[in-house]
Amino acid sequence: MGNMAFRQVFSQGVLALCFVGLSLVGVATAADRKPNVILIVADDLGGSDLGCYGSTFHRTPELDQLAADGVRFTQAYAACPVCSPTRAAIMTGKYPARLHLTDWLPGRGNRPDQSLNRPEIRQQLPLEETTLAEIFQTAGYATCHIGKWHLGGEGFGPLEQGFAVNIAGDHTGTPLSYFAPFARNGRQMRGLENAEPGEYLTPRLTTEAERFITEHQEQPFFLYFPHYAVHTPMMAPAELVEQFPAESAFVGKQNNPIYAAMLLAVDQSVGRLRKKLTELKLAENTLIVFTSDNGGLSVVEGPKTPATSNVPFREGKGWLYEGGVRAPLIISGPGVAKPGRTTDQVASSYDLLPTLCQLCGLTVPADIDGVELSAVIAGEAIQPRELYWHYPHYSNQGGHPGAAIRAGDYKLIEFYDTGRKELFDLAKDAREGRNLAPDMPEMVAELSHKLDAWRTAVDAQMMTPNPAYKPNPQAPDGSITMPAKSARVTGAQLRYEPFPHKNTLGYWFIPEDAAHFEFTVTKPGTFDVEGLIGCGNGSGGSEVEFRFGDQILKLTVPETGGFQQFRPLPLGQVVFPEAGRYSLTVQPVKKPGPAVMDLRQVTLRLAPAKS
Repeated sequence: MGNMAFRQVFSQGVLALCFVGLSLVGVATAADRKPNVILIVADDLGGSDLGCYGSTFHRTPELDQLAADGVRFTQAYAACPVCSPTRAAIMTGKYPARLHLTDWLPGRGNRPDQSLNRPEIRQQLPLEETTLAEIFQTAGYATCHIGKWHLGGEGFGPLEQGFAVNIAGDHTGTPLSYFAPFARNGRQMRGLENAEPGEYLTPRLTTEAERFITEHQEQPFFLYFPHYAVHTPMMAPAELVEQFPAESAFVGKQNNPIYAAMLLAVDQSVGRLRKKLTELKLAENTLIVFTSDNGGLSVVEGPKTPATSNVPFREGKGWLYEGGVRAPLIISGPGVAKPGRTTDQVASSYDLLPTLCQLCGLTVPADIDGVELSAVIAGEAIQPRELYWHYPHYSNQGGHPGAAIRAGDYKLIEFYDTGRKELFDLAKDAREGRNLAPDMPEMVAELSHKLDAWRTAVDAQMMTPNPAYKPNPQAPDGSITMPAKSARVTGAQLRYEPFPHKNTLGYWFIPEDAAHFEFTVTKPGTFDVEGLIGCGNGSGGSEVEFRFGDQILKLTVPETGGFQQFRPLPLGQVVFPEAGRYSLTVQPVKKPGPAVMDLRQVTLRLAPAKS
């Protein structure tokens, strides 16, 4: 063999060996590659909104399939009943109370109709906190944020918190527009400058996510995809809205076609991302997590609302009841045992950081509050633990400030402005309909002690008395209106029902329960008193006292045709000779039927002067 021929054969052999070597290296690299992570957070999505969580009105086939391919948590919670604190908990693995970031940013200000003032909270996620993105970035992951940030403005955005790419994230809690051009008042949503006119935000953000996945398919990536949907304003493409029955009067159930269409767009987004992963042969090595930041919006807050109903859970966004903090949580991908499984293990937003770190083989930070759930995902049990909430704010949705603890099946809520404590057995009463506190004082004391100790341990910021407090002030025409939402209730079952078709004090089954109002008189005189009252057939005849100090007005409750069929009933006259703050107690003294009544409001009107 000549030298030339030898060199050719030798070169071909070396080249072949190189290809083999490269192939083997490629195999080893693929085998050793850490899982990709896609963390999807829907905004204001309720714990009952998905088909796999029981909804029969909304359509979520892609998310239902994600649950069938993964594990679905049936008792998962948001860290707070409003958005920014939960997002901070997701990013840091810490309680919002520890971060001193306990309300949406910038938050609801102090008002004279609120007896307590809020603490001064942080207005951004502190840069000194270690975020989920920073952990992944340090581990060699490509990191990307697409969607809603709402954790700080200039200098405190995603790019300063570990994300190499940021699309559409800034300090705001709502999009500048749900339809392109994504701009308003001279501002433009970042990275969406070239959107096609009329393009809908949710699929456009999904296109950006697909682009990021494609561009980084050769390295592990962490994609944080917090949608703006399904947050107000209620807006969706007509072709999606038309797929749902026309909107009818809200009666405490899911029936909002615009909200359903917004959710369907989110569902379709999940399907597109999964399809892209399959096309790129990344599906088997990608963890997908889907959750929400708080419960669904169940009251009127803007056009075309309420957005949804969280039934069977009580209330919604802005409340410490289950409807305000229950959230969907689905995890699919490597490490999930027996896909299609559900777990009743309690979980919260701050558990996601340690869980994702563990599943990806990264070091779990020591100074966090979350518990890693990889054992649960693998089908094993973990030690029981308590969940805590601290919300020292009045919410835009009518929720009162307070704290809560869940220990086992028991949940205690403590309201800061009234001192009221409510205890529920969630295993028997997920609707939180019967307050067990009067019957179980020992349990109340035990959980109250744990809640106090926790607040001290995390240095929770507390509220302070409002020196400008002026409850139910007198109007310029001399009238005083005391709506049901301003009442302080005592007893086991009486409660304020914020649903728009109710907006009442209801569940008045126990005559020992009472309602208490405060009001402010600036122009003294004699007042005619009127109650706006509803009473269903078969429940009439209750005797109720309206006590203004030592002035007592009595009412025998008539049937009005239904508890939500309110009728103004004259109650009599009372006299307030001086300006000042006064109180009213409404107390049944006799209840012959199943319920006492529903009370929407009490109105005082200055009586005409006698000639």
